[in-house]
Amino acid sequence: MDEPDTEAILPGDFLGASSTDDQLSDSVDRKEEAGLPTATRSVPSSCTCPVPVSVEPVLFLSMFSLALQAPLSTQYLWDRISEDLGFNGSKRSECSNSSVDPDPLQKEVETLTAHWNLYISLGGFSVGLLVVPLLGSWSDVAGRRPVLILPNFGLALQAVVYLVVMYLKLPVVYFLVGRLLSGLSGDFNAILAGCFAYVADISDKRSRTFRVAVLEACLGVSGMLASIIGGQWRRAQGYINPFWLVLATNLASALYAYLFVRESVHPDPSARFFTTRHHKAVWHLYSTGGVSSEAGGPLHRGKLWLYTLCFFLVVGVHFGSRELYVLYELSSPLCWGSTLIGYGLAAHNLAYLSSLLGLRIMQRCLQDSSVALVGLVSNITGLVVFSVADTTQLMFTGYGLCFLFMASTPVLRSKLSKLVDPSEQGALFASVACVESLCFLVGSSVFNSLYPATLHFMKGFTFLFAAIILVIPAGIIGALQCFDQRREHRDSDAS
Repeated sequence: MDEPDTEAILPGDFLGASSTDDQLSDSVDRKEEAGLPTATRSVPSSCTCPVPVSVEPVLFLSMFSLALQAPLSTQYLWDRISEDLGFNGSKRSECSNSSVDPDPLQKEVETLTAHWNLYISLGGFSVGLLVVPLLGSWSDVAGRRPVLILPNFGLALQAVVYLVVMYLKLPVVYFLVGRLLSGLSGDFNAILAGCFAYVADISDKRSRTFRVAVLEACLGVSGMLASIIGGQWRRAQGYINPFWLVLATNLASALYAYLFVRESVHPDPSARFFTTRHHKAVWHLYSTGGVSSEAGGPLHRGKLWLYTLCFFLVVGVHFGSRELYVLYELSSPLCWGSTLIGYGLAAHNLAYLSSLLGLRIMQRCLQDSSVALVGLVSNITGLVVFSVADTTQLMFTGYGLCFLFMASTPVLRSKLSKLVDPSEQGALFASVACVESLCFLVGSSVFNSLYPATLHFMKGFTFLFAAIILVIPAGIIGALQCFDQRREHRDSDAS
């Protein structure tokens, strides 16, 4: 990068301010003509805090609470349903060399747990699909800080509901109630959209990809810490104490956002929350290419859709394949125990940091599209090795080859951000957050269905299928890069 990342957030940086004001005023005029919400200058406002701070701690704390409670809530559902059905046996593994048929009661517990997990996920997704775009577009005119604070209170309320269920031994259907209450406040996806939109506000186009990658690394590191802490804590003290930490973490994230995060958008006091104009802004973004499409030419909208498709495929593969690693490692021929599974999980999450470091180094000599292609190649080769891994050494070789697998998603987020106007960042990242939720549902459904269906002819076929899927976004990104290079060359010759 040609300039430090901190230059983008210095409040005294007024170089080229007049041209920036002209561009922003033009975008506001175009949005007013289209009947869409408008915002004033998307620059940091004055703040009583003497030190510029950003949103990385907000995302870290929120992700930590989410990663801590997700596996614990699933395990609690298993235990409660087992207790209700009178099942007290342990899961059998095909590595046990036992010829005893599986307990039908255990199968019923597994089925009910999976169904309740699905109901809870679908409940949060369906509500969030309506609320998150509303909050994201509203943040373009009302400011980013409310979108960082409100969903954290919703997640805290969900933790309170879960705690009440555990203390009073209420039916597990109340878990769904807590999830719906969190969804009404935007859930974690609104925090995700607000954080990425905030980084887009305070960074220039050269530093944006790395700043987005830092947020991605926060997701990985916090998830790794929560996974390590949650499992050990549950075995030592049960479920209730870890959920008190979930509650405290969400409140701490909201408090940090309120006290230390400086606003990146000048709020419009007259901005209304309950209006269809916010959803129209998201629709306008993808139907016309946004207010900046005039400068991008007729292919601007097509690039927006293509990069969104690439993001959907890449993140869908990440979510879908991640859920199969433990199942693949538990069964034969690997037959890993909890220690090796923990090492594998740590290696997988460490790739977030190695991807961040690799992206920082590669950006010095490669374009962003080339960095994304390198990340996809790393992911593809790792998945191919997973598909044939029958020894511990080969499995860890696959983890090693995936050390850059997270380098592609920050590039895709950054490219999408650069395609839209500064006043549309909230609407964009809200839609991206909804796409990410859809990736989780589709990826989990497809890969969890494909894995048992292909065990009879190739145990690792699902990983090979994931590698083949990733060839599609690699081809799209490569083709768009070639197209942009040809157009730049043609424009330079014409000038």
